[in-house]
Amino acid sequence: MGTTLFEKIWKNHVVTDRDHESLIYVDRLLLQENSFHAFDKIRREKRAVRNPNQAFAFSDHYVPTRNRELGLDGITDPEIRNMVDLIASDTDAYGIELFGIGHDYQGILHVVGPEYGITQPGLVIAGADSHTSTHGALGAYAFGIGSSEVAHVLATQTLWRSKPKTLRVTINGERRPGVSSKDLILFLIRTIGSGGAVGFAVEYGGDTVEQLSVEARMTVCNMSIEAGARAGLIAPDQKVFDYMKGRPLAPTGPDWEKAIAHWSSLKSDSDAAFDREVQIDASSIVPQVTWGTNPEMVVDVTSKIPDPASEADSERQGRMIRALEYMGLSANQSIQSIQLDRVFIGSCTNSRLEDLRIAAQVLNDQSCRIPTMIVPGSEQVKRAAEEEGLHEIFQRAGAEWLAPGCSMCVAINGDKLGSGERAASTSNRNFEGRQGQGGRTHLVSPAMAAAASITGQFENISNYAEASSWNL
Repeated sequence: MGTTLFEKIWKNHVVTDRDHESLIYVDRLLLQENSFHAFDKIRREKRAVRNPNQAFAFSDHYVPTRNRELGLDGITDPEIRNMVDLIASDTDAYGIELFGIGHDYQGILHVVGPEYGITQPGLVIAGADSHTSTHGALGAYAFGIGSSEVAHVLATQTLWRSKPKTLRVTINGERRPGVSSKDLILFLIRTIGSGGAVGFAVEYGGDTVEQLSVEARMTVCNMSIEAGARAGLIAPDQKVFDYMKGRPLAPTGPDWEKAIAHWSSLKSDSDAAFDREVQIDASSIVPQVTWGTNPEMVVDVTSKIPDPASEADSERQGRMIRALEYMGLSANQSIQSIQLDRVFIGSCTNSRLEDLRIAAQVLNDQSCRIPTMIVPGSEQVKRAAEEEGLHEIFQRAGAEWLAPGCSMCVAINGDKLGSGERAASTSNRNFEGRQGQGGRTHLVSPAMAAAASITGQFENISNYAEASSWNL
């Protein structure tokens, strides 16, 4: 019997086994400001960092998106300043490269990792952030870990893990105009539930997935964690090889040819068996909008909010009632009747150049009716967008064009919703208080968010995309 992509990577990285666990070698470790707990642990235990060159740190969660020309002097909040200082001092002490304020590649770790070439097919990547699954879009086994596990990797370059089961999600069919990779993954979460992939490494395939750009694939793998998956992977192909070529850490010369030969083998065999399979028809999907307080609470933009009275499961019914109360919505209310207060376009899910190009198509020669923040995922993305003049389109429309970082996705750098404020957001989580205490979040694609900023409510972007021949 054949072997899956995940199993090939796993087998290549097992150091030893015990009981129901394996000690696996970790090729790359990704750190961010909250990693100070891990550094404190190795300091207390008087341990060294085994391989500083395989650890990479990022200032992204806490860095401000305004006044960045002032550097650290632009951070007026002492708590935020302290977090940014901590990652700088910790990485300096252990010889780890920091992509911090002023670095040419500063940005969100899940945006910078691929664009710098840290992320490569076939690697095992552990990150101090749950959305490390993003990196699976390039054919890596990537997953988030907690502080004690981060300390273990820092000290040993290995990690004990139980081997996950395998789930293949096959998405076939032609997408309707305006239906993005964000809509595909939201539809999957809606279909299998927020716990539907618990204990699984998910491999995505099918002609729809093959047609996606590498950046769009990152969105799919990024939100795999919202279905409970341990990781999301897509087999590397020529698109990935083209994307990788010339990245700062990508192989060169003869090493490039060797890498291509290895990467080309990283795909599931035709006779490989998966523990579970899910089939999705992409042609049936329309733009998606979340209405509740977890990503499985999602419906078509053309639909209505579900009625808890029609839910037979009492526990699920209770969650729906609580979500409606928190969100200030009513059962059977039309999604397109929801009035919005703000729009946020950014996060590790949707802040890449392709996402900004899509938003610019929608906002070109338009005006934002409600406050709109557009936050690029990295300095490289920001620079490329400005070279194309995208920032001018945003600013003419009345949107804020800000500096790179996680921003309002996690609401810990000063960018946040006020209590009761409602936002269309391209981020990945709509939990209670995620974007500010009392804030109400609706997850959508960049095109949907941009359209909402123009009208102040949700629109079926498919209608506009088809009429305007937008490449969304």
